Amino acid sequence: MGLSGALRRTTSWIAAHAPWSAWAWRSTAFTVAGIPTALPAVSVFTCMVVAPGRAAAALLVMLLLSPLLTLLQRSRFRELVELEIPAVGYAHRPLRPRGLLERLRSESTWRQYGYHLLVSPLAGAGGALIVLAWACGVAGASVYAWSWLLPVGDRGLGWTQGYDVVTVLGALLLLATPWLAAALARLDAFAAAALLGPNRARELERRVEDLAESRAGVLDAADLERRRIERDLHDGAQQRLVALAMNLGIARATLTDLPPEAKAVIDEAHREAKEAIEELNSLVRGLHPAVLEDRGLDAALSGIAARAPLPVELTVELAQRPGPTVEAVAYFVVSEALANVAKHAKASRCRVEARRDADLLRITVTDDGVGGADPARGTGLVGLRKRVGSVDGTILINSPLGGPTVVTVELPCGL
Repeated sequence: MGLSGALRRTTSWIAAHAPWSAWAWRSTAFTVAGIPTALPAVSVFTCMVVAPGRAAAALLVMLLLSPLLTLLQRSRFRELVELEIPAVGYAHRPLRPRGLLERLRSESTWRQYGYHLLVSPLAGAGGALIVLAWACGVAGASVYAWSWLLPVGDRGLGWTQGYDVVTVLGALLLLATPWLAAALARLDAFAAAALLGPNRARELERRVEDLAESRAGVLDAADLERRRIERDLHDGAQQRLVALAMNLGIARATLTDLPPEAKAVIDEAHREAKEAIEELNSLVRGLHPAVLEDRGLDAALSGIAARAPLPVELTVELAQRPGPTVEAVAYFVVSEALANVAKHAKASRCRVEARRDADLLRITVTDDGVGGADPARGTGLVGLRKRVGSVDGTILINSPLGGPTVVTVELPCGL
């Protein structure tokens, strides 16, 4: 079974790469199709040799024909070898002065020009070589079929032995020509991908910029959605709870003749309503504190420090306010860091510093706790990393056993 399977695969491979196979004819057609597109460059070189004074005009005409030649070459690669070469995008139309100037300044234009002027003639010469190789191979392999056309006088002693050699060489040439055509096609495709398409490094840079802008838009949309939810909770549910608490307080004060059980129910409902208001206030502050938008990061961090269950020394030095997204990330980073300190560090005090240096906001949270903070143990530091990473920030955690723990966060202010 194994031997027959290997034999079947070998036979299939030979049939797929034989001179009469579709692979051979596709490679041949591709290389031969490069001959017409090479004629403009051949004409330029001919003009440079025959009439050197007109070489500049010929090069200029070649430059003007470059977009059309690029279109033809991209079509040749797409239709014959299924290679899609992306088109180069420009901001302005080519027939306008700004569009023409943009194309002349673009390095993509000159890379395409280099392909049509240097690579295309070589590809055309390769196509002509393939045609000649096929013709010689067919003529040599079939020499006995047409040798009778030669004059009788040319058939000297041992002429049949010479024809045997020609037949073998012709057959070998027929076997080798498809591989030569495939090799030329691969080299041409490699050169075209590098010269006819857009610059890959530039495209990656543009893609990164587009992704950064898209991510910034997503972050802004998420921030706006948080603000909307905060506003709805503050203006809707919170106001209803406040009204409910007031009504229960009025009922407790005015309905003095109720049974003790009813008074106890009203007291319990009044207390639960006030606790719900406090929880809702905390939730609203967690979504997007109003003080952050109204008075900035300094006032918002002061509020966090005042509500912390341990003494917090706060230092904020901001010559200029960062963007709203960065401010929100900085606020939540400090809030979560202080929550982690209160929950895990067993610290007696903490220090928070926020300083802006050019386009970088640096936040440092230091505590005198037991240390040993490890993001892998689920101490809330994983959430900090994700929140900081959402704006391309960096976080460094230094927490040896025994303390102190220093969390340093750097946020770019460009967002």
